[in-house]
Formats: sequence, C-alpha cells, structure tokens
Amino acid sequence: MKFDKFHLSDDLLRNLNDNGFFRTTDIQFKAIPSIMKGEDVLAIAQTGTGKTAAFAIPIIDGIHSSKSSKRVLGIKCLVMVPTRELAQQIGEVFNSFAKHTKVKAFAVFGGIEVDSQIHKLQDGIDILIATPGRMFELIRKGFISLDRVETLVLDEADRMLDMGFVDDVEAVKRKLTRRHQTLFFSATINPEIKKLAYSQVRSNAIRIQISPEDPVSKNVTHSVMFIEMDDKRFFLNEYLSQNSGGKFIIFVRTRVRAERVAKAMARVTYQTLTLHGDKDQLDRTEVMNAFRSGACKILIATDLSARGIDIPDVTHVINYDLPEKAENYIHRIGRTGRGFNKGIAVSFCSQEEKPLLDEIQKLLPKAIDVIPISKSAYKIIATPPPEVGLATSLRQMLDSDDNYDKRSKRKKK
Repeated sequence: MKFDKFHLSDDLLRNLNDNGFFRTTDIQFKAIPSIMKGEDVLAIAQTGTGKTAAFAIPIIDGIHSSKSSKRVLGIKCLVMVPTRELAQQIGEVFNSFAKHTKVKAFAVFGGIEVDSQIHKLQDGIDILIATPGRMFELIRKGFISLDRVETLVLDEADRMLDMGFVDDVEAVKRKLTRRHQTLFFSATINPEIKKLAYSQVRSNAIRIQISPEDPVSKNVTHSVMFIEMDDKRFFLNEYLSQNSGGKFIIFVRTRVRAERVAKAMARVTYQTLTLHGDKDQLDRTEVMNAFRSGACKILIATDLSARGIDIPDVTHVINYDLPEKAENYIHRIGRTGRGFNKGIAVSFCSQEEKPLLDEIQKLLPKAIDVIPISKSAYKIIATPPPEVGLATSLRQMLDSDDNYDKRSKRKKK
C-alpha cells in the first residue's frame, strides 16, 4: 500500500519519497492507522521490517497537523530507547521525515558533552528521543519537562521493560500528567514482559504481531557450524576470505574478545572496526560512520549493536560467540536482511556453548541448519599448511575428501 492512502500531509509525503519510502511494510500498514486514531499499540515484528517508520510517520503527521506554525509549546512525544546508538539513529529518522514540516525532533543520550544538548532543548522541540540516564539528568537540572507529553513510545520494548529499565519507565509514566497514548515496539517479547507491557497501557490496547511463529525474517538464511573455541579465529579468517565482497558484523561476547579478534584478523591483513562499551561516544560514532559509509566493511561488536542499528547493506552476520541471552540471537541476525535485502547469518558454536544453542532453538519453530564439516576440512582450516593456503573454497573443503578417514586407517595399518 502507498503512504498517500493514509492521507498524510503533503510535506511529510515529500520527505518519505525523498528517503525512498513509497510503499508500506506489513508492520507499517497495520500500525499506522491505529496510532493515527490515538490508540495504544503493542507491536511485535521481525527485525528489519520498518518498525521505526511505523511509529515515526503517524507521530510526525499528528503533531504537524495540529500546529499552525513552527512555534514549540512543549514536548509532545517522548521516545525511550535502551542505547545511545539507537537514540542517535532514531533521531536521524525523525529529522529526515520532519524536514519540511512544523515538527522539531531531537535525541539526547550520554557519553557526549551535555551543554550542546541543553542549548538545543532551550530552542524548543516537539519530539524527544532519549536514553533514560541522560534524560533524567536533564529533568533534574530543569531542562526537560514532560508535563505536555501526549505520546510515549518504548522502542525495543522488551529491553526497556526488563529489570534494567522498568523502574525508569515507571518513573517516566508518573511524570506524564496528561492522558497519553502508549506505543510499544519490539522484535521479541516473552510472556512475562508482555504481561508487564499490558499493565502499562489502556485495556483496549491494540496488539499487532507480524509473523509471530518465526521471529527471524524470511530474508535471512541462518545456520550454525560446530567449531571449538580455540579454532574460531581460523574459521573466521576462512569465511571472510570466501566472502570478500561482503559487509560483516561479527558479534562477540565481551569487550576483551572484540579487541582480541580484531588483533587476530589484523595479523592476517583484515582491516576491522570494534564497537563496545569501553569506547567513548565520539569513538563509537566515528566507528558507526566509517562502517555505514563502507570505509571499513568488517565490524566486530558486542551486543551493544545487536538491537535496532539499521545499516541496510550488511550482507553477513557472524556469531563468533553465541549470545548469553537467547533473544539476542534474533536481534543480532536481524542486522542483515533488512528491508527488502537478503542476508546470511552464521554462528560458530563450541562444545561449551551448546546449552546456549539449545536455548536459542527454543525460540524458533524449526531447527537451525547445520553446516557439516568433515574431519579433513576441519584439520585443513584449523591448521592450514603453507602449501594449501586459504584460497581453496570453503565449500569444496567441506564436501571433498570423503575418503580421508579411510586413507588414515590404511596408513595406520
């Protein structure tokens, strides 16, 4: 369906066209009418299906239509997100959609100097996108008031309602003195969090689920390879060499692991970027800009980047380490296959990680495909002799030499 069927303002439609938004995705088609009616919405949809636009478009249109000038009378909409990168990204989406309208949007988040954010807030904004820490700091200092908020959005709602953020959400709800609309958007949500979400909305809230049976987008082909922990760097080297034209996000468990893997790849001449919580916000922004632009095509990241980051041309996701939380598997592999693009996700699973794989499998309606590796192929990749090199096709090494075991037995005899 085309966006003009929603009777959006001409200015907003022009912005959507300029940004390549011509037809709705399923979540946009189902969510936009309910949001425009002022209904509370709990929306669960696969990663990469356009959830941000599903709430940004009707919110901008509603505020734009209600204003007679660009004058700002207070924050009308608050969008709460769990990470700085997501706040920055959603702020960019809102500003690109609001460019020719009467709506002003701004994102506040920690890790950067606060004075510039205060200056922007003093100019007046209609829509605030915020991480909880920086937002409460600015509320305490008197630079943010929520008494005019009419719409509250929780993006990555399952993360915002878990034990780390639920107190912040409830504190915000207490500050919203006006009757307001509440919108929850997420790719995954468990029964406990769903129950908590419904306690935060009106009893007639609209529940929207897109493809709930399989949380993995049909655009993503995902599989697992069983590789011992100490051998993963060899298989990563091999996989990168066989997909040299790709753009990769490689997920690891910890900040230390990210730097170690980066050093291992540097030894075999791969240029990589790392993204994790030990980096300051300026470094994190520079890393994301370099990866987004294609200046470097290999990003090694912790789960800091598992949720919400939208870089459409990521071709491959590699789970170098399986995630500690099973639902993060869905968010990780959702960094590829976004929009109408196709993507590939591969997980390296060691013996000690098999319980984590079992937990991931419980979230999925069918078994994850296993890429078999013969003993000979494994030996070649994990301890490559100088004369073999890494140019041999991975698939050839996996499929060839079926008689390796037989030859080995004959040599022993």
